[in-house]
Amino acid sequence: MSRIGKLPITIPSGVQVDLAGTSVTVKGPKGSMQYTFSDQVEIKKEDDVLVVTRLSDAKQVRALHGTTRALIQNMVTGVHTGFNKVLQIEGVGYRAEKTGNNVTVHVGFSHPVIVEPPEGISFDVDEKAKTITINGYDKQVVGQIASEIRKLRPPEPYKGKGIRYIDERVRRKPGKSAKVGA
Repeated sequence: MSRIGKLPITIPSGVQVDLAGTSVTVKGPKGSMQYTFSDQVEIKKEDDVLVVTRLSDAKQVRALHGTTRALIQNMVTGVHTGFNKVLQIEGVGYRAEKTGNNVTVHVGFSHPVIVEPPEGISFDVDEKAKTITINGYDKQVVGQIASEIRKLRPPEPYKGKGIRYIDERVRRKPGKSAKVGA
């Protein structure tokens, strides 16, 4: 039995879950999400709890069991409280600023890079601390946007300049050693 898949999903107040066969729609204060899952797992709603069970013990179905439960949990958490990722900018002259809904990133290119948020995503920029916070109700989209912004200038190992996740540790390398003797 899957350790993740067998856990029940509690539905917090203010969140509405609708089941239509294998399709799950979750609505909450942050937004609405809909996803259709495999018909090899069964999703039941009992009062304020969702339970995911599998219909067979085939290897693929066992894998889908925990994945389905995790995806539904992320949908419920996302529409109720939301997700966020924080990026930190390191380097002399590197900065970010918020212009309308977009974020303009200056990271050593000859031009500023403008990042537009997709639907359901918002940015918060702290120019003093050089951080960008990506907020949204879809965990996958929040992570994808954070990854795309980081990809503009990943941290380099010699000086540590670039864009990194706030909890990321960059392994530093020593530079070239001076030539000894002549």
